Amino acid sequence: MTRKPFVVANWKMNGSLKANADWIETALPQMSGTRLHCDVAVCAPSVYLSQLVKGFEHSATLVGAQNCAQYTQGAYTGEVSAGMLADIGCDLVILGHSERRTLFGETDETVAEKVKLAFDNGVMPIVCVGETLQEREAGQTIEVVSRQLRAVLNKVGIMPLVAGAVAYEPVWAIGTGKSASAEDAQAVHQALRAVLAEVDEEASKRTRILYGGSVKAKNAPELFAQPDIDGALVGGASLKAEDFLAICHCADNL
Repeated sequence: MTRKPFVVANWKMNGSLKANADWIETALPQMSGTRLHCDVAVCAPSVYLSQLVKGFEHSATLVGAQNCAQYTQGAYTGEVSAGMLADIGCDLVILGHSERRTLFGETDETVAEKVKLAFDNGVMPIVCVGETLQEREAGQTIEVVSRQLRAVLNKVGIMPLVAGAVAYEPVWAIGTGKSASAEDAQAVHQALRAVLAEVDEEASKRTRILYGGSVKAKNAPELFAQPDIDGALVGGASLKAEDFLAICHCADNL
């Protein structure tokens, strides 16, 4: 089964009204037509989502948040619910990113709860999994990412992931300039697809699994050529529109 490549920009805690407008102005000519052979999304801090929704309204570009609350509403000062994201036209949300897990203490169970609320509100989840350097050196990579993925599958099943995506982001590769080799990344993606197949083999074939961790135009072609790597979740290289578009064009010949 052929899965259309999916390339997602994760701006993290970066951006400004002017910088975002410049980014959109640069990228929109290629994102508004059929010049890209992949699906594209831009995930920004929540305060800028309305700007992106308006900026990309006449294109096929999806707009995503970087997190949402595990609550629907109430006395949770500073939180943003999945329903609020849907209300402003947000298409998707990144959940379980390693920075949320390691810096803010999110557990597998918390991530699963957020995935359920996002999907229930019509916001597609991109569920991140990944191992630390210590876990990798201990040979625990497959065990760790499988546990993280099963926590979501046990809570919501596979259909939210078919609608959204899974993203494998080795923690040791994020923002370090280091990247897993294409072969190593493929091995983990293959294992993740096998976990999905435990729930529904046909649905697992339709689920896109993205790679994240210092993805650039230089290494993207080799990564995208792997049978179970269906695109990328791009961090630092997404802050410049030209760099991000160069990664997107690596999917042109797939």
